[in-house]
This record gives sequence, C-alpha cells and structure tokens, in this order.
Amino acid sequence: MQHDTRDEQHEQQGPHEHREHQGHSSGHSDHSAHAGHTAHAPGEAGWSMAARATLHCLTGCAIGEILGMVIGTALGWGNAETMALAIVLAFTFGYTLTLRSVLKAGVDFRTAFRIALAADTLSIAVMELIDNGVIALWPDAMDAQLGDALFWGALALSLAVAFIVTTPVNKWMIGRGKGHAVVHRYHG
Repeated sequence: MQHDTRDEQHEQQGPHEHREHQGHSSGHSDHSAHAGHTAHAPGEAGWSMAARATLHCLTGCAIGEILGMVIGTALGWGNAETMALAIVLAFTFGYTLTLRSVLKAGVDFRTAFRIALAADTLSIAVMELIDNGVIALWPDAMDAQLGDALFWGALALSLAVAFIVTTPVNKWMIGRGKGHAVVHRYHG
C-alpha cells in the first residue's frame, strides 16, 4: 500500500525529464515552474484501500448511529429527534476515530482536527445520507422498537448499503489525494 502523497513522490524522484502536457510547454529547467502543482496525472487508488477507508469511517458512523437510535428509541423520542441524535453521534465518533489515529502520529490537536474534518466529512455525509435514507424509506422501520427484528435488520442493511455506496466515493477522493489519502501520510 502506497502511503506517500503524489507531491512527496514527485520530490523523491529527483531530476527527471518533463514531458509536454496540456497547459505546459516542454523544457522546464527547474521545479519552480511547478509551485503548487501536485502531479502530472491523477493518482490511482485501489479498491482495497478505498474499502479500508470506508470501513474505518463506517465503524465510527455505526457506533454513533446505533447509539443514537438506541438512546432515542429507549427514551421514546420522535423519529426526527432520534435521527438527529444518531447523525450527530455518527459524525462525532467518525471524526474521533480519525483524530485518535492522527494524534498518535504526534500531530498537534488543531492540525489533527483539521485533518479529520478533511478526511471524513464527505465520506460520513454520504454514509449518513444513505443509511438514514434507507431507514426512512423502509416501511415501518422508523416505528420499530429495540426488541423488533425490523429495527436491527433495517439498521444493519442500511449500514451495508451505505458501505457499498460510499466506497467508490472514497476511492475517487483518495485517487485525488483527498479524504483518507491525507490521513495515510501520518501512519507509520
């Protein structure tokens, strides 16, 4: 698994021949013309890496989602309040797992928090949209109680569908050096 970003790969390659590509002429004599230029071609993100990033995100989302649904249902809250709590907790736990791993790499809290936001926001948002959408559209799932098989079945299926839909999103983001590609820079 490749943990280097494209910029780091670019710098590590040392002197190399530049090929002409759209928007640039050939014959660059130094790298100063490339300030802020990240790469010559988009990076390739594998499905395995995207699935691991999605599973990481799903873990935090599932903890928050299940906890929110259980708390709201146990307290007899309405559907809107329960769903809102579940979404807030899903984002909280999702960010917390990433924050924890980045902080372990020795990064200061403020930087680690920004990395977690950048890495997980789109992934968690898509995941929450899909899993809450499945539950909201599933007949009677919103009215199911903790002891009902429908409650747990709908929740499990909604998380599985969210994983399937979110994995290509994470693959796309990682391939562009975004999302969990940023977090991988801090894994030792």
